[in-house]
Amino acid sequence: MSVFTRIESEVRSYCRLFPTVFTKAVGDHLIDENGQIYIDFLAGAGALNYGHNNPKLKKPLLEYIESDAITHSLDMFTAAKGRFLECFEEIILIPRGLNYKIMFTGPTGTNSAEAALKLARKVTGRKTVICFTKGYHGHTLGALAVTPNPVYQKAAGISLDNVLTVPFEDKSSTKDDSLNQLEKLIDDLSQNQEKPAAVILETVQSEGGINVASVPWLKRLAQITQEQGILLIVDDIKVGCGRTGPFFSFERAGLKPDLVCLAKSLSAYGNPMAVVLIRPELDGWKPGEHSGTFRGNNLAFVTATAALEEYWTTDAFSQEIVEKGEVMKQRLQEMIADYPELGGAHRGLGLIQGIACKLPGLAKKVSHEAFQRGLIFEPMGVDKEVINLQSTLTIDFDTLNQGLDILDKSIAAALSN
Repeated sequence: MSVFTRIESEVRSYCRLFPTVFTKAVGDHLIDENGQIYIDFLAGAGALNYGHNNPKLKKPLLEYIESDAITHSLDMFTAAKGRFLECFEEIILIPRGLNYKIMFTGPTGTNSAEAALKLARKVTGRKTVICFTKGYHGHTLGALAVTPNPVYQKAAGISLDNVLTVPFEDKSSTKDDSLNQLEKLIDDLSQNQEKPAAVILETVQSEGGINVASVPWLKRLAQITQEQGILLIVDDIKVGCGRTGPFFSFERAGLKPDLVCLAKSLSAYGNPMAVVLIRPELDGWKPGEHSGTFRGNNLAFVTATAALEEYWTTDAFSQEIVEKGEVMKQRLQEMIADYPELGGAHRGLGLIQGIACKLPGLAKKVSHEAFQRGLIFEPMGVDKEVINLQSTLTIDFDTLNQGLDILDKSIAAALSN
């Protein structure tokens, strides 16, 4: 591994948690150069919902490459893009009663967030955006401004303006007043300056520690923004594409956001791809006003289309995710009961779940012990206090339980050290 430590930037992070050289990946497993097999409960930080090298996606991708079809196309028309647009409309939007234009942005999640923020300000003519504590939207300047993590923001080296932060829903309190604070802030801004352009949120905060907004809270938030004429941006980059069960994380609350950010597992194969879904009347862009060289990743269009056709034409896949989520929830609750020293609290739904630990540094110790035993997961939360599990959505029940068995042993080892 000397080449990495010698020449790669110190900014590298995941490799510090999992210090080995990976050479192969199939389904739910990663294999390193020594032949060690690891169950993957990281799933590319949410970019590999359908597993590694899924054969149902790999075959059409290889056929497409072999045919000398278009790989890179800027934003020109291609057959692969056209097919993706048709499938996304027919399989995802129409059955859910959603009507959106689709904007292809640069290929990463932060590109999607940047474009959504920029469009919200452009069409409203207003500057301020409201975000929530513990939210995460990316590391480029606009997205970073609505990511209220002081460690990340300090690295920007400049002030990040035109953003205000309000508390996310606090389920530990019987008198959560987060939305009351939001309403007061909007009233104050309306009287003294101008009302905000938009509110941006994740309905399930992943980086922030698997914080799940309740349905009543989400519905009231949507009502507030609609009544005030403020755009609602839902960042579904990490918890969309089935992570919580339905395709969109906001379906459980019946929301129809003004703008939706999608990336990560949208391509279904780990190829970079990102979009913004835009209510048609908000599509105020002029041609070329927001651009990017890699908006036309046709390899991503091919695998994204294959995933839609394979997994989302019925509700069966979504129901499987819910069922696997119930297994994970039951097992995690058993571990919380079996290890009271954790001071553990269950977090999450679908296949983004975890245990919030009261002991500082414990989640990281558990991650280290799990890696030694063949399981990969990333600690999450502001203080990395959450054991964060995000398996693939296609995982079978046996592998899911094997991974949870390893987690159980790893908790025991971490507590005994």
